[in-house]
Amino acid sequence: MPTDLNQKIYVAGHRGMVGSAIVRNLQAKGYTNIVTRTHSELDLTNQAAVQTFFEEERPDQVYLAAAKVGGIHANNTFPAEFIYQNLMMEANVIHQAFVSGVKRLLFLGSSCIYPKLAPQPMSEDALLTGKLEPTNEPYAIAKIAGIKMCESYNRQYGDSHGIDYRSVMPTNLYGPGDNYHPENSHVIPALIRRFHEAKLANSPEVMIWGTGTPKREFLYVDDMAAASVFVMNLDKSTYDQHTEPMQSHINVGFGSDITIAELAKAVSAAVGYQGAISFDVTKPDGAPRKWMDSSRLNKLGWKAHVDIGSGLRSTYEQFCISPR
Repeated sequence: MPTDLNQKIYVAGHRGMVGSAIVRNLQAKGYTNIVTRTHSELDLTNQAAVQTFFEEERPDQVYLAAAKVGGIHANNTFPAEFIYQNLMMEANVIHQAFVSGVKRLLFLGSSCIYPKLAPQPMSEDALLTGKLEPTNEPYAIAKIAGIKMCESYNRQYGDSHGIDYRSVMPTNLYGPGDNYHPENSHVIPALIRRFHEAKLANSPEVMIWGTGTPKREFLYVDDMAAASVFVMNLDKSTYDQHTEPMQSHINVGFGSDITIAELAKAVSAAVGYQGAISFDVTKPDGAPRKWMDSSRLNKLGWKAHVDIGSGLRSTYEQFCISPR
């Protein structure tokens, strides 16, 4: 579809890691009419507030990057909050976007939508083929519901109202704006903080949980933002050729994975830590591998560009200047 740099674009969740990256990408491309709201300005779980916002703003496009997110501890401790808040945000935004005449919307999901024991790499057709990881099942259920909302509105109103709502599923993300909380952060920000503190303290060794052999895939958040804008603006006929009405989501990954041991070495190098790295093999490893099949997106013409070394250096630079 033709790119109109003046169209009004609402980015929900613009203060989060992904949402802020999408705003950066849009601004770099020359988009001039980007609408944002903080949580204090607009509570997306409040149906009336979301309705008023859409009635007043009437955006042309919506990037739904807002979500309640957290690590294993948070997901396990607050399952009701995770499923309720995410379901409400998705339902309110997607429905009010439709009511106000938004033709194009992009919903951002998560790789946790796939079964715990899904074959590797995880392809789009693995969705709903098995049991989810129990610790984040409520969050995953909410994200699956978001995909199915987009598909359902397309099926019922696509032809009559000309809407085209799409979904992208990122692999593990990292980059500027990440969460470095000592207990609730994911693996890359946790390692960055640990190696940074070890460097400042001149610690001779950093201990990593597990054997270091599990493999994970990581995508720099600005690559995720670029993929999101790319998918949003794909011509409808092209998008439809590569998806199905009831399996329309698209995976977004780097294309390869690395071991936790390799990751630890890469983070150590990015931080400039000179000490030793050891592994506590008495601690659990988790799943042996989690890797997304991004061939559908690659066939559409997009591939990731930021390698793990470059991405980690940029992330660490931002970590050093950002308040925590």
